[in-house]
Amino acid sequence: HVHKSYSKISYSPFSIIPSRLQLFEYESVSFTCEGFNISAGWKVRSTKKIPLKCSSSTVTKTCGIKYAFASDSGEYWCESGAERSNTVSITVSAGAVILESPVHPVVEGDAVILHCRNKTDKQDANFTADFYKDSLPMGTSYDGKLEIQKVSKSHEGFYKCKIQGVEESPESWLAVRSKSNAR
Repeated sequence: HVHKSYSKISYSPFSIIPSRLQLFEYESVSFTCEGFNISAGWKVRSTKKIPLKCSSSTVTKTCGIKYAFASDSGEYWCESGAERSNTVSITVSAGAVILESPVHPVVEGDAVILHCRNKTDKQDANFTADFYKDSLPMGTSYDGKLEIQKVSKSHEGFYKCKIQGVEESPESWLAVRSKSNAR
């Protein structure tokens, strides 16, 4: 058993708006580092080395992308010296379908809703969507949503959805944390 050390990683300070891992092209996205001494040089970093427009207050630092493109997909996090927040991996899709899934790990026993979204439909439009976990069919939904009542570690994996007659979304990782690790 390999135990990873997360002593320098905090799970609360990094948030993303909109709060989902997949975005349509041309949507805006912002990343916020909260609760740290911003004057100590906290920065929002990415694997792509993308320059982000940032604003700071005494308790938060917010950086964003006004119009996201597929090339902006990747991992983002806050960092200052040896300290680092959790990493959020976003996918910006040039396609017509995305999957809304939780940004942060869900806790065992909680309920989670995955929402398949069509770029051309209203947010609350109903349509038939097929859901997949690790490329295996999970079922069909007639309102574009898949609800998992009580999440367990077995639900962890890559999820995607496919709107019949349109196309499928990119995959997103659903992380599940045991109750003992939850804060």
